[in-house]
Amino acid sequence: MRKDRRTKMKGREFWVGNEELVNMYEKRLGDAGYLKFKLGRTNNRGDGLLTAVHKDYFRVINYRELHFNDCGDRVAQLLHVELVTPASQCRNNDPCQEILIVNTHLLFPHDSSLCIVRLHQVYKILQYVESYQKEYNLNPLPIMLCGDWNGSKRGHVYKFLRSQGFVSSYDTAHQYTDADAHKWVSHLNHRGNICGVDFIWLLNPNSYRKLLKTSWTEAVFGMFKNQLRKASLTEDDAFAFLKADSDGDYITYSGFCEALRQFNIIGHRYGLSVEETKDLWVQADIDGNGVVDYKEFQLRIWKPTWSEPRDGDIKEGQDRGHKVTEKYGRKKQATGFSVKNAVLFPPEVEKGRWPENYFLSDHARLTVVFSPITMPCSQLA
Repeated sequence: MRKDRRTKMKGREFWVGNEELVNMYEKRLGDAGYLKFKLGRTNNRGDGLLTAVHKDYFRVINYRELHFNDCGDRVAQLLHVELVTPASQCRNNDPCQEILIVNTHLLFPHDSSLCIVRLHQVYKILQYVESYQKEYNLNPLPIMLCGDWNGSKRGHVYKFLRSQGFVSSYDTAHQYTDADAHKWVSHLNHRGNICGVDFIWLLNPNSYRKLLKTSWTEAVFGMFKNQLRKASLTEDDAFAFLKADSDGDYITYSGFCEALRQFNIIGHRYGLSVEETKDLWVQADIDGNGVVDYKEFQLRIWKPTWSEPRDGDIKEGQDRGHKVTEKYGRKKQATGFSVKNAVLFPPEVEKGRWPENYFLSDHARLTVVFSPITMPCSQLA
């Protein structure tokens, strides 16, 4: 998979334990002028990640590695880069074109207990990016996330990232909506299923988004509700199940925890921590009286306002920025990116089909062309 500014940036899963393959990539990418960053999974799993940027187009400001230290031994890379442009374009306090790039490969959802692990992995990435920006006191700048996300547009990871204002660059280029999950695929998995799992996510500085912790809480509650519905529980049945140990018409903290345990959200090494579970409870117990009644159950668990921003929300957030500009003068500007083009290879996958004669990889190659643009900064919701 590639993420390209005129094909000058690449990110992919990589077999770091294969010496012959590593040497081939090192030589060919080096000869072509790329700076290479590879990272193996923990516990000597053999595979890992490779991110390469062309030195004529990008200056690497910083490089960080993130180890999740979970059951999948997954890792992520963060590159802070600046586009190489003539010095005249960064004069007069105009924003220089800096980007944060993350490459990762999430755990495959072998069973329902791993859903929370996958959400955790993304949460850790976004927390790390947020802390990095605070550590270096960075102005708002575009963030690109690339890799094998091992989940489709119907999954909780996708919805979580959408709630944070990220957009799928391929869907943006083709004007697809969140409901268009069937229109393209990028992976033939080990079970013989085809699905779209390879994304290059873009978050621009003017994007409307929620606080990270709010999005995380909503994502976990969304997953919890999904598990309740998979168990064929109606709204009333789900409330009765959650308040099973209660003498009254309310859910207690112990009953809440027991339900989370039964659905593998807590109670195992890589589930929610005690602190995270308490945070969820605080969000569910809206009035803070120590129990969750039926109305609170509806508002927080069964019928929450799902977290991905609607098109109108994004437009409204941008309009607010323009109004501030008009009322108080020049609003702070930042550099972002528009998606000029995005293609998948082989071309059959763009029609939702996997070609029978394609054996080069079990992933389609995603190539995206971005163009720098200037835009006003937005704020968190």
